[in-house]
Amino acid sequence: MREVDLYPPVKQFLSQQGYEVKGEVRDCDVIAVRRDEPMVVVELKLTFNLTVVLQAVDRLQISEVVYIGIPQGLAVLKRHRKKVVKLVRMLGLGLLEINPDAKIGSVDVLCDPGGYKPRKVNQRANRLLGEFMHLVGDPNVGGSTSRQGKMTAYRQKAIAIAKYLSENDDTKAAIIAEALTELKTRAILYDNAYGWFDRLGKGVYGLSPRGKTELPQWSAPDDSEE
Repeated sequence: MREVDLYPPVKQFLSQQGYEVKGEVRDCDVIAVRRDEPMVVVELKLTFNLTVVLQAVDRLQISEVVYIGIPQGLAVLKRHRKKVVKLVRMLGLGLLEINPDAKIGSVDVLCDPGGYKPRKVNQRANRLLGEFMHLVGDPNVGGSTSRQGKMTAYRQKAIAIAKYLSENDDTKAAIIAEALTELKTRAILYDNAYGWFDRLGKGVYGLSPRGKTELPQWSAPDDSEE
């Protein structure tokens, strides 16, 4: 398939809507004009990549109605259709999916150009801010990946409890909570997300063998501030 194979279906699609359509006008693959409306610009590409995105964004200096036209069945659309459409919309562009193999060709409009304001999910924003506020220090390096996993506020609390148990005998959850001034101590001990704690009696906990092994591998909350 060639980019020129995408042109006939797009021309027919726009012509049926009353546009006068011409190809390869200066540097633009497709230009369509209808009365005194803003002209339509379409950039045709055989794949969806940064090159076509940058090219289409540049065309916004010419017209506010710019589409990217790509062939039907691209792998990136099969895997990330919603994300691709969302990106294009956020940039103020439109996206056409073109099937040149149909007898008369076919064009699906995945999104039209226009202003886009993503819907803010307050719950996600609040969780993110809450995690930020509860993290002690700055224990993770931005952009890094760790086989151990990221240090989270929850893990820091669990480490503090495990450290307390490593320095004291088996202890009641209430005493640990008071000593650490941590309201979630009981829940963390009960959930035992990392397998670090052994329940030895009603409300009494000790450090498990796994906890003794893994605790040294993690920095205590105080250490993360250094």
